Amino acid sequence: MLGKNVKIEIFGTLAENKLYSGFIVGRSRTDMRSVYIMTNRSLSEKADCSIIAIASCQNKNQTRLVAAPVNEIFYEPEIRARLETVSARFDKLICMYEKSCGAVVYRRTPRDGVKILLVKNHNGKCWTFPKGHVELNESEKQTALREIKEETGLTVTIEPNFRQTSIYRPFGKIKKYVVFFLARATEAAVSMQPSEIDYYLWVSIDEAMHLCSHDNDMKILAEVRRRFNL
Repeated sequence: MLGKNVKIEIFGTLAENKLYSGFIVGRSRTDMRSVYIMTNRSLSEKADCSIIAIASCQNKNQTRLVAAPVNEIFYEPEIRARLETVSARFDKLICMYEKSCGAVVYRRTPRDGVKILLVKNHNGKCWTFPKGHVELNESEKQTALREIKEETGLTVTIEPNFRQTSIYRPFGKIKKYVVFFLARATEAAVSMQPSEIDYYLWVSIDEAMHLCSHDNDMKILAEVRRRFNL
C-alpha cells in the first residue's frame, strides 16, 4: 500500500496543523478505508493523494494509513509529531520518505595531507560517511553536526559551498534522501558510539574511493577531490 496513489474523500479537519481525516474511495462501500491526510495547504472535499506512511499500535491492534496530496513530501519526525496531536503514540511508523544528513569529514596535516574519515555502521557491510536521520525542527546542518558528534565524538566545522545529495531506495518503495556536507576536523581521535559504529578509518581520498562501494559515495568523493584539487 505504501506509495500507492489513491483518491480520498475528506471527512474534516482533525487539528489546526492541517491534519485531515477521510477515506479512500473504492469500488464499493466495503472497499473504503479510513486514512489520515497530511498537507500544508487547504483541501476541499476530494484529493488525489499518495500513501506516505503506515502507523500501527500493537496494544490496540490498530493500523492507520497516512496520505498526502501527490507531490507533497513529509518525513518521519513531522508525521509522528502531527499524529501525536490527535492520537495515542504509535509503536511503529513506516514512512515512504526518509531523510538523513551527514558529512565527509576530513583533516589536513603537513605530513599526511588530506585524510577522509570512513565509518562502518553497526551491522553494516560498507564503508561510508557519518550521517543520521533528521529530527523535528532541525536544519540539515544541525543534523549533520549532531550525528557526527554522536557517532564519532568529533566536533567539526562545516565548510561553505559544498552540499551533495544522494537519493536511493534501500528497502523496496521507501525513498531515502541523504544530504552530505564537507566538514573539517582538527583532531584524529574518534570516540565511536557502539550502538551505531563498529569501525572507523582515516584514509586518503584514493583509499576512500577504493573502499567505498556505493556509486553515490564515489560521486561525492569525486567532488571532494575536485574541491581539494587532488
